Amino acid sequence: MATFAKIGLNNKVIEVLSVHNNELKDSNGVEQENIGIDFLTKLTGWPIWKQTSYNTIGGVHKLGGTPLRKNFAGIGHTYDEGRDAFIPLNLLILGF
Repeated sequence: MATFAKIGLNNKVIEVLSVHNNELKDSNGVEQENIGIDFLTKLTGWPIWKQTSYNTIGGVHKLGGTPLRKNFAGIGHTYDEGRDAFIPLNLLILGF
């Protein structure tokens, strides 16, 4: 499963949805984030989504893979475009 964060006002995560990996594959069978975003946009009518990884915490992929956007996105987290990262609320309070 691939997981996507729905991004709202002020880059806040307002929902997190999972999509079957087959919905992300291009004609060569390679998963593409933009195909998942198009799928979710058509499904929900909402255009702003970012893929997130359940296995990424603190910039480390806990299974040894490539970390994606520093942290798994949760509702209330902020997406920082400059860092291409999801920032949990507790880190925002601390000023990170």
